[in-house]
Amino acid sequence: MPIMDFLAQNARLYPDETALVEINPENGPRTEKWTEFSLVETDPDKAYRREISWADFDCRANRFANLLLAHGVKKGDKVAILLMNCLEWLPIYFGILRAGALAVPLNYRYTAEEIKYCLELSEASVLVFGPEFVERIESVRDELTNIRLMFYVGTKCPDYAMSYFKFILYCSSRNPSIPLTDEDFAAIYFSSGTTGFPKAILHKHRSLMHAAMVEQAHHGQRRGDCFLCIPPLYHTGAKMHWFGSLVSGTPAVLLRGVKPKWIMEAVSDENVTIVWLLVPWAQDILDAIERGEINLNDYKLDQWRLMHIGAQPVPPSLIKRWKQYFPHHQYDTNYGLSEAIGPGCVHLGVENIHKVGAIGKPGYGWQARIVDFDGNDVKRGEVGELIVKGPGVMTCYYRDEEATMAVLKDGWLYTGDMAMEDEDGFIYLVDRKKDVIITGGENIYPVQIEDFLRSCEWVKDAAVIGRPHKRLGEIVCAVIELKEGADCTEEDIAEFCRALPRYKRPHEIIFDQVPRNPTGKIEKPKLREKYGALELVAQQIAR
Repeated sequence: MPIMDFLAQNARLYPDETALVEINPENGPRTEKWTEFSLVETDPDKAYRREISWADFDCRANRFANLLLAHGVKKGDKVAILLMNCLEWLPIYFGILRAGALAVPLNYRYTAEEIKYCLELSEASVLVFGPEFVERIESVRDELTNIRLMFYVGTKCPDYAMSYFKFILYCSSRNPSIPLTDEDFAAIYFSSGTTGFPKAILHKHRSLMHAAMVEQAHHGQRRGDCFLCIPPLYHTGAKMHWFGSLVSGTPAVLLRGVKPKWIMEAVSDENVTIVWLLVPWAQDILDAIERGEINLNDYKLDQWRLMHIGAQPVPPSLIKRWKQYFPHHQYDTNYGLSEAIGPGCVHLGVENIHKVGAIGKPGYGWQARIVDFDGNDVKRGEVGELIVKGPGVMTCYYRDEEATMAVLKDGWLYTGDMAMEDEDGFIYLVDRKKDVIITGGENIYPVQIEDFLRSCEWVKDAAVIGRPHKRLGEIVCAVIELKEGADCTEEDIAEFCRALPRYKRPHEIIFDQVPRNPTGKIEKPKLREKYGALELVAQQIAR
């Protein structure tokens, strides 16, 4: 069963009920260049609230599918999406799927050259883009030889593109009924690029359907729920968590902004029951409460039942703080990656809050193992590489057989993440395999030190990398982002780190911002480049 059948079902059962809400709380000019986009960029012109019903959602998807078909798009063609989070994003995505084409979502922070690279690698022939990308598209437009159609979602359409809003009006709202099965190809996603240039990840419709089942099984979305979606829709995580709303026929809110006040207002005003937060956003909310900027009594929050976090390991100290202010919240964390699509091939489970710090156990329909370099299972308590198997594993890295063979073996996906399993079968993420720091022959896993540093009262965020050292090979370097107003020195951090074993203590402490990508992962390559450690990664890749 294709995922689009849920949309048709909701349009039939709940035609007039709200499906999607888009909120832009910003009212004022944008001061940042696109190169400085934060996790979610807001509209530069005005604040607004928009919504569509399930019937309207279904109609828009059908119209775009028929628009593509009318312009010669065939089953198996690739259609790229380059849009900020907006009300049009998901209907366009579902329209592509209904046309039998493959959706190719692109990171909105890609440079022009990265956009060109991903369009070429994916063999996309159609591009859907918004006004934020005009400058980048125009700089490489003459080189996009595979792109034969461009649709523009916005006002003041460029003369080389077709206006999405204009042309869908002339298209039928009937489902084109292109025959599709779980074994048909559905989408190409791109890796986050935290360990190198993006790879194209090919998935079948089976992966999308399984993601919906996983989310529903883990979080039990039901009538009356409302999901707040803040992360970017081009990434598998945000969209696949929204699939729970799709299965249950319940509304979701797309919030274009990450300020704590905006998040709390959206939860209160839209009767939100489920929120997926990234670690930095949860920290910001807690900091705002503790500074007195947020008064919880000003908001309607009793209906908020679940807070879950993904995309990175969660410091136990964060959840301890969170439960002080939100004692009745269910909490879950999930582990996933674009190669194992969906909201949790490993997840903690709302009943296991006593195991905060773990990523959990294999998710619904998934298997997981921890293995050594030869692919043999390690003993519980020992560190090895996490591998997973299930219906959501990618088909391949598109057009990269060598890379595919390196990570897919007998149906198992080798994640590149180092993990260990405790006596109760709960898996703890230790680090990326290539992020292991080897100092004096000792393996050090940065995540452990990062979690420790984030428990410090002065520290907002922390990242740990290896830096070259003549005698030891590598030393531990901590990049620390302090909380606003914190009065803290290197000596203070060094004293705090005395609680760590000596070999784990940072040899260098640098006060700087910690860069994160749109899904919350620390951008270690940027830090390595900035602080002269790129050669260490090259050495590890070669091992």
